[in-house]
Amino acid sequence: MKGGVSTGMMFEHIFIETSAILLIASLFGALVLLLRQPLIVAFLLTGIISGPFGLGIITSYENVELLGHIGISLLLFIVGLRLDLHLIRTTGPVALATGMGQIFFTVLFGFIITTAMNMSPIDAIYVSVALAFSSTIIIVKLLSDKKEIGSLHGRIAIGFLIVQDIAAILAIIFLIALGESAVAGEKAVLDIVWIVGKGVTFLGCIGLFMKYVLPGLTGILGRNQEVLVLFAVAWAVFLGAIGDYLGFSKEVGAFLGGVSLASTPYRDAIGSRLVTLRDFLLLFFFIDMGSRLEFTAVGPQLGKAVILSLFVLIGNPIIVMTIMGFMGYRRRTGLLAGLAVAQISEFSLHVAALGVGLGHITGNTMGLITLVVVITIFVSTYMILYSDVLYRVLAPALRIFERKSPYRETETAGECDLTDIDLILVGLGTYGSGVAHNLIKRGKKILGVDFDPQVLGIWESRGMSVMFGDAGDPEFIDQLPLGCSRWFISMIRDRKLNLMIINHLKEIGYEGHVVLSARNEGDAEAYEKAGAHLILRSYRHVAEHASDTITHAMK
Repeated sequence: MKGGVSTGMMFEHIFIETSAILLIASLFGALVLLLRQPLIVAFLLTGIISGPFGLGIITSYENVELLGHIGISLLLFIVGLRLDLHLIRTTGPVALATGMGQIFFTVLFGFIITTAMNMSPIDAIYVSVALAFSSTIIIVKLLSDKKEIGSLHGRIAIGFLIVQDIAAILAIIFLIALGESAVAGEKAVLDIVWIVGKGVTFLGCIGLFMKYVLPGLTGILGRNQEVLVLFAVAWAVFLGAIGDYLGFSKEVGAFLGGVSLASTPYRDAIGSRLVTLRDFLLLFFFIDMGSRLEFTAVGPQLGKAVILSLFVLIGNPIIVMTIMGFMGYRRRTGLLAGLAVAQISEFSLHVAALGVGLGHITGNTMGLITLVVVITIFVSTYMILYSDVLYRVLAPALRIFERKSPYRETETAGECDLTDIDLILVGLGTYGSGVAHNLIKRGKKILGVDFDPQVLGIWESRGMSVMFGDAGDPEFIDQLPLGCSRWFISMIRDRKLNLMIINHLKEIGYEGHVVLSARNEGDAEAYEKAGAHLILRSYRHVAEHASDTITHAMK
């Protein structure tokens, strides 16, 4: 009986604690929404306020941490769901080159800067390694919120963040061996070989499941959506746990779980149902992260923290832009991908804690890394959310990071006349694809433009001319064969973006007709004032067509 009472009291305590945390998160969430600030800021503040340096509400850290880890698994699982092996092959080389190059140069320059600050070699190594790794969870969450996971820069960023996660495991082994005897160094090499072997085996087993087990299993489970989603959650958490057990991160395991289901016909149904659950559980990750931040030794480290934060916020994106520019990508793509490394991650705190535990560094160095984590996460969140504004301001200065011919993103239009293309159609989403399909049936020649390589591959296989690019980049619009078509159609339903497009077309003297897609009457009025020749009101047109169909059927 006493055990039962004790368990019941413990449960009540955890329940009250969780309810208080959720209430604080809701209040902060409402406040940042009113102030038009990112929600991540609210959740981190909730953790700081609820943690030991605030009100001290959180005591059962293991429960908050568990929910957060499940949320991380679902986040990376959903990212993996949206990829397939073809996309991994196309973005793999640049992801690998950028990821490894960024780590190398960040550690190199970071070591130089920290040594100039009169840090000891061991402290300089720990700090420079901590500066090299970015938060996969935070970046993926921000890209998901901005609907940029499927964009080129989003795919590349996710690719090199996964490369970082794998390199992080090797960094831990290196740091454990650091400062020990040569025998320990030899053991570290053997550990690395052992991890590589486990990784190959892990990938091989997942590949066998993808080929022989998952297609039939998902076919059976797909008869009931609830059971299918339950299996997806179990698969994400299970592979995350296996990845962690084998010495890899939970993120890598969960990501591979999503990739293993990406080629099944159920991926969209699974992904759409998991998004809400993912966002709720990720709340606990950010709260847990905020509550564990150590602020006891940050005062004397403020000057150094500001210098190192500026290096991360400015230097890391410059490193990525330089590598991607050399590889033939546009400066815009390089900047947007580079912002993904403009902060250091929760892994940096693990590195610091490891160093303190091993006696390699002191609490002062731990405090310095903590302060850089806080500064860079908060500032980079705004940089990513307002990346388009940032690019427009910095675009002229970023020319040095772009080749004269960014061949990775440019297709030569060649000579053409007005009979080659009837119209240029930008945006091949659900609405745009439907319009394109019906125009092709009517014999129209279309150049389809989108930033999703998978969608373009589908349309190219159907015989339509396609061009990869982001219409949000004015310089990309200049690359379009505008002289080959009298009609420019934007199926993008974003007022600011459409107004930017039509204004830019006017500036460069485009003489054809411009067609824009409006979500509502407010958009339509703005497009009419801007001089659009034709405005597509998708919901009104669908409603009118449906009404005509029903009326015809009734007659």
